[in-house]
Amino acid sequence: MLAIVVITFIAVFFLFFAVYLGVSTVRTSPKYQLKRRLQRLAKSSDSQGMSEDLRAEIIREIPPLDKLLGSLPLTRDLDKKLDHAGLEITSSRFLIIAVSASAFSFVLILLLSKSFLSALVCGFVVSLLPFAFLHHKITQRLEKFTELFPDALTMISRSLRAGHSFTSGIQLVGEEIQDPVGELFKTAYDQQLLGLRITETLSNLNERIDSLDLRFFTTAIAINNDVGGNLSDILDNLALTIRERLKIRRQVRVYTAQGRMTGYVLGALPIFTFIVFNILNPKYESVLYKETRGLYVLGVAVILQLVGFFVIRKIIRIRI
Repeated sequence: MLAIVVITFIAVFFLFFAVYLGVSTVRTSPKYQLKRRLQRLAKSSDSQGMSEDLRAEIIREIPPLDKLLGSLPLTRDLDKKLDHAGLEITSSRFLIIAVSASAFSFVLILLLSKSFLSALVCGFVVSLLPFAFLHHKITQRLEKFTELFPDALTMISRSLRAGHSFTSGIQLVGEEIQDPVGELFKTAYDQQLLGLRITETLSNLNERIDSLDLRFFTTAIAINNDVGGNLSDILDNLALTIRERLKIRRQVRVYTAQGRMTGYVLGALPIFTFIVFNILNPKYESVLYKETRGLYVLGVAVILQLVGFFVIRKIIRIRI
């Protein structure tokens, strides 16, 4: 029986891997990238420059499942979050992966443990992992953007002082700075080549990543475009402000390191103790998950642990 389960698991794994390779090959093609950008522009609120006929034609080519997900409250912003995370995948495929992984883990645990409750809990936990991964990728991409953005501002400022145009500075950032900054600015420069104003292309970047520093930059560019001024000095001051804020944030992380470690230890210690006691003396805690009252006690303990963990996290999380 165990050999059949292992063989089934390996077969399903290679099947998913083959599907992943096929999908990744398709979505890295220039045609797919252009189609994704047009669909995102057609669904956004900043598509005033697009004719209604063209917009209707592009929306008509969106898969029905993606249209349905875009109309539901819980999944309406999923495609936007995927774009913020830098994941080139549609919301329908993301949900299919999450549901498939959850169903597969449910069946696997049900076959191995013969416990419906354990399989249900495992399937629910696995269904949350893709969304936790999505949140992690959004945070990671935003942090990397914030770290690289001051260098991009300095590069544009030096380019202006050297006598180059502002669009040339944008092109230079797109070619020289790492992603995600380089990728976003390259997209802005390409849109400018297609006829959009550079201020509009930079404002469109706010839909691609949720960065307060980028909003400051685009607002400064829009104001400078209307009233004029020394743009290089403005960019230098903005870059200096961002670097000082990052410096203060690193210092705060050092000062709150002990509190964060305390939260992690207090959160993991009961779980570790429960597992160790079950290994050393399985009958000692069997009442907790065999009796109804014991399950209530475990449920209350889990809720209190989560509340304590989030309270500690709220205390040590200082926004700068």
